[in-house]
Amino acid sequence: MTEHITHTGPLWRWTSSTGTGAWHFVTIDGAAGEALSGTALMRRLERSIGGFGSLKVTARIGDSTFKTSVFPSKELGWLLPVKAAVRKAEGLGEGDVVEVVLEV
Repeated sequence: MTEHITHTGPLWRWTSSTGTGAWHFVTIDGAAGEALSGTALMRRLERSIGGFGSLKVTARIGDSTFKTSVFPSKELGWLLPVKAAVRKAEGLGEGDVVEVVLEV
């Protein structure tokens, strides 16, 4: 069964402590984060979960659809990495508020 979860949040940048790498994320929290947690719990019961407790999803931002994984964070909820190609195609930068639809 496919589940769709919609969430709106700001795009933020994480930079490694060495400053050599940077990634962009949208934090999935609140009701959407709880829905993912429920989905993740069911998946754990069905089979082993991916690396770092990740959950595979298909994400849509604007007209861009991409496959990725969301990663659990005790402090933040779930972290959705947003690929450079998606940011470029959608004209997104750090701090922009984006709506994402996740297919789990």
